Amino acid sequence: MAEAAIELIGINKSFGAVQANRDINLEVARGTIHGIVGENGAGKSTLMSILYGFYQADSGEIRVNGKPATIKTSNDAITAGIGMVHQHFMLVDNFTVLENVILGAESNALLKSSIAKARSELIRLEREYGLQVNPDALIEELPVGLQQRVEILKALYRGAEILILDEPTGVLTPAEADHLFRILGQLKEQGKTIVLITHKLREIMAITDSVSVMRQGTIVATRETKKTTVEELAELMVGRRVLLRVEKDAMQAEGVKLSVKNLTVKDLRGVTMVDDVSFDVRAGEIVGIAGVAGNGQSELLEAISGIRKAVSGSVTLDGKPIDLTGAADPGELRERGLAHVPEDRHHVGLVLAFEENENSILGYQDDEQYLKGPFLNIDAIQKDARDKIEKYDIRPANCRLKTANFSGGNQQKIVLAREIEQDPGVLIVGQPTRGVDVGAIEFIHKRLIAMRDAGKAVLLVSVELDEIRSLSDRILVMFAGRIVGERGSDTTEGELGLLMAGVEHKEAAE
Repeated sequence: MAEAAIELIGINKSFGAVQANRDINLEVARGTIHGIVGENGAGKSTLMSILYGFYQADSGEIRVNGKPATIKTSNDAITAGIGMVHQHFMLVDNFTVLENVILGAESNALLKSSIAKARSELIRLEREYGLQVNPDALIEELPVGLQQRVEILKALYRGAEILILDEPTGVLTPAEADHLFRILGQLKEQGKTIVLITHKLREIMAITDSVSVMRQGTIVATRETKKTTVEELAELMVGRRVLLRVEKDAMQAEGVKLSVKNLTVKDLRGVTMVDDVSFDVRAGEIVGIAGVAGNGQSELLEAISGIRKAVSGSVTLDGKPIDLTGAADPGELRERGLAHVPEDRHHVGLVLAFEENENSILGYQDDEQYLKGPFLNIDAIQKDARDKIEKYDIRPANCRLKTANFSGGNQQKIVLAREIEQDPGVLIVGQPTRGVDVGAIEFIHKRLIAMRDAGKAVLLVSVELDEIRSLSDRILVMFAGRIVGERGSDTTEGELGLLMAGVEHKEAAE
């Protein structure tokens, strides 16, 4: 048995009346990859934030490499050889890769010599761990997969021997996730210890040596990965058996609810992101759009939902046109029965500084049910929020809590509850289960199927091919801004992967 790199002994942490961690005992062997799984709000990120010095435990002890460690700040954690890659990256967008890597770790007051030293060290780390990235590139110009490499390089540059990754694949494409796992394997071979927080159980099975399951702030089980199954881990996480496949009846599609014809959209740089795209979505149907991130899916949803101006083409909702001459009014579209769950809940879907009840009506605050004369009816708003919290199992069940204090998966539930409970005729959903645990994924999938069965039209964008295949009645594949193929739900992941890479299935077979 390898010596322990990390020991957490009797860790307790409360936030007011909410006990996030309760008598936690955890041991992670040196030179291994240890997974931590659990439902949203189970206390995983809080526990790792204590290890990294963001929070202080109310009681308990931390040992690093067998020695007691006092970790009151992230600097203490870094000094102890611990690095952390957060779910939402801690990078300065208008700084270069090199500037971000040395930020806060400059060797002396002469920045020029610090940069020269860092450049040579960065080249060594890139070569040793397969983390190639242009040191002079601006962060804002890099795709999200490369931004994550920069976060890992930051930790390694500071001498991390223990690396914590919080939901590292939540914003990655399947190909980027595969590359990340190869990097983690190389880090492990070099003797690094890795703690991986993720909701994706198949990733746990693929990459970890051992896994601990958290539920309601406690660790309920630790298993050797090779001696457990996805089904067992899911049941341990939720406390009941979880349906890991989507059950749905045959589609009963009716008339067209949403029609897109020859739509072309450009980004702020003038680059064409959606190129002459046409498709229909019928009542009682889920149409999924598959594709590697960055191939126009985001811009397509933004144009249809009124956030982004289109260059040309037409969109009709229930046979009536949506004005594309300028950015359409999202409020008007909501009134016409089009609801939108955005891909980026933090920047588009929520105001994190608002209370949960305020976010639960955001965009619908002028509805009569939320008004008392010209003023907001606070009692009605809070009652509505409490009803949604109960119906969607949002945790903690406190509608007065700031939305920033909810876990990512519960924030996603707040957005979904707000949009679905308006009973729209058309629902546009981007990445519905990003950062969401297995129990909540099951719940969200059932909600989307229920909308489809109630005769609603659902347009779904997801980078999760399993999700696209299991939910969709028809699948459209986007590549370089165009629809390059349409398939049924019985298509294979391999066939979709070829289309996503711009290769027609018949071409690949030749």
